[in-house]
Amino acid sequence: QVQLVESGGGLVQAGGSLRLSCAASGKIGSINVMGWVRRAPGKQRELVAAITSAGSTNYGDSLKGRFTISRNNAKNTVYLQMNSLKPEDTAVYYCNVRDYYYSSPRDYWGQGTQVTVSS
Repeated sequence: QVQLVESGGGLVQAGGSLRLSCAASGKIGSINVMGWVRRAPGKQRELVAAITSAGSTNYGDSLKGRFTISRNNAKNTVYLQMNSLKPEDTAVYYCNVRDYYYSSPRDYWGQGTQVTVSS
């Protein structure tokens, strides 16, 4: 059983920073992608950032430069540093791991952590 435990969400004023963490436990293959997606009220889910086990990164539109994703493979943990936060960043942020160990990829999800940015 793979479990993802997120932490670091909360309430912050516009212009502030937050750091999200997501620790994965259980058996995960060495080739995987860890990342974050978010869902704001009334909006579709969108990619925030993703990072491969080799360290390649991908960011959602207009987020690179304010958000930085990183990971610690030894700890199976992914981080999201969010700077210069804006009210439109308010959303529930979900951690995701896509595991390529099996013949077809498997997705695991965290429970979500609320990020609220006040103006």
